[in-house]
Amino acid sequence: MSKKNTGIGFFEKYLTLWVLLCMAAGILIGKFLPGVPVFLERFEYAHTSIPIAVLIWVMIYPMMLKIDFQSIKNVRRHPQGLLISSGTSWLIKPFLMFGLASLFFYVVFKAFIPSELARDYAA
Repeated sequence: MSKKNTGIGFFEKYLTLWVLLCMAAGILIGKFLPGVPVFLERFEYAHTSIPIAVLIWVMIYPMMLKIDFQSIKNVRRHPQGLLISSGTSWLIKPFLMFGLASLFFYVVFKAFIPSELARDYAA
């Protein structure tokens, strides 16, 4: 029996919508239920929010289940993918993200964000 490719799932198909809804829910909770963020701030350890850490883990766990651990044995024979991914992640992305943060915080949203806060966010 072969596994049929069912295409993109319902959750994945509307991922942008789910992200926008969650962002809106977070903004609304922060505005109309200020006790929720205050309550969640109590669950912080070493400047790390435990609820956020748990939710990030819940978010990436399904992707981790799809890792083909057998293919990891072949990395030594074909290291190009690992080298490109590592190089991009460590040599390009940090500077690109700092550049984008600087553009948006110091130029695009300059009128809305105090310079001290913009500097903290960009860092």
